[in-house]
Order: sequence, then structure tokens, then C-alpha cells
Amino acid sequence: MGKVSRPALTNNEIRRLMLLYFHDRNKNATSMMGKKGSAVKISDVKAEIKAQHGLTQQEVQSNLTYLLSQGWVEEKSVEKQVRARGGTVIPSVTKFYQISAAGIDKIEGPGEFTMPKFHGIKIEATGQNIVTVGDGNQINAQFGELGEALAELREVITKSEEPEANKMNLVADIDTIQSQLAKAQPNRSIIAAAWQAVKGAAAISGCISFVEKVAGLIGVFLS
Repeated sequence: MGKVSRPALTNNEIRRLMLLYFHDRNKNATSMMGKKGSAVKISDVKAEIKAQHGLTQQEVQSNLTYLLSQGWVEEKSVEKQVRARGGTVIPSVTKFYQISAAGIDKIEGPGEFTMPKFHGIKIEATGQNIVTVGDGNQINAQFGELGEALAELREVITKSEEPEANKMNLVADIDTIQSQLAKAQPNRSIIAAAWQAVKGAAAISGCISFVEKVAGLIGVFLS
């Protein structure tokens, strides 16, 4: 029989799978580096993700570059000195990769120790009243009720039995909406597009009432 090809994945889908890989590795780590470490060499990343999801080395490498540039994953270098024959000391550098705090928050949602989204910005100078809602996101106070409803929906989704990749997709779209709600003039087109995906959470056990609550509020907002 010939080799069975997997369905083509978008770069965003690949990045989600990779970030989940790093998150799970960190969650189950018993050391910083090594076989059970939270930080892993690129050769092991490629081999393990290929085994789990059938991704090619090129897909892993190109999307790892993106995750690194966005701060979701971080690189750590370990330098050793190797003494060659004749006594010459040659430096040897091994690079390891692990999920960053931002990457963990991307999957789990902001928590007590998450740096505020607008850290370093003088919010009072913007003239806006920014509040923090239940999931740790900061939004414009005038959208507070919608923001809280989204935070409640997010919590129910994350605690559901839905596959982790599906939960991550939904949470990412909720974050997209929350980010727009931080603005004085949110982009309604972006919110409407993200909501098209989020409202699919109604199919998850225990979520329908929360989706309906958000639907009522976001319907008024978008009208």
C-alpha cells in the first residue's frame, strides 16, 4: 500500500500543534533539559512532532521561526568546551527550545502572575477607562459586560472535555475579540469574523447558555 498523506494544514494550524507540543512537554517535564526536560533540541522537536502529527522538517522549522519571533517559544543556548586532540579547546553550542510564559498564557489564559497586557503604557494618558475581566484580559470599561461574558465562556471551554487543539482555537478567537474590546473603537469586522468561530462552542457540553449570553451582547454590539 502507498503512503497515506495527511490533509494539508495551514500555518496557523501547524503553529497551534507545535505550541501545544511545547506546552505539554513543559507541563510533564521533570528537568530543565534532557529526555524529560521542558527545553528540547531541534532534532528532537522535529522527530517527535513528525511522529505525533506527521509534520515535515520544513514545516516545523519555518513555523518554529515564527513562534520564536512572536515570543511564544524561546531559545536557550548551552555552551560546552570540547578539548580536541593536541589540546585545542573548541567551544560547542547546543540550542534548546521551550515554551515561554507568553506561550503558556496563550494556551491557559492569563493568570494571577501574568504581566498586564498594557504594562509600560500610561493608560490614563489615553483617556480610556480600562478594566480587567475574569480571564485577566484588559478591556475598555464600556464593553465590560461583553468582556465578562466572554471570560465566562472561555473558562467553561477550557474546563470541558473538548480536544485540546479545539479548545486552543476557540480561546485564541476569544482573545482576538477581547483584544479589540480594549480599543475605544474596536474593529467590528474582526470581532464578527472571530465570533463566527467562537459561537461553534455551543456544541460543547455545558457551553450553550454561555454562548447564548455572549450572542445577545455581541449582537447588540455589532448592530
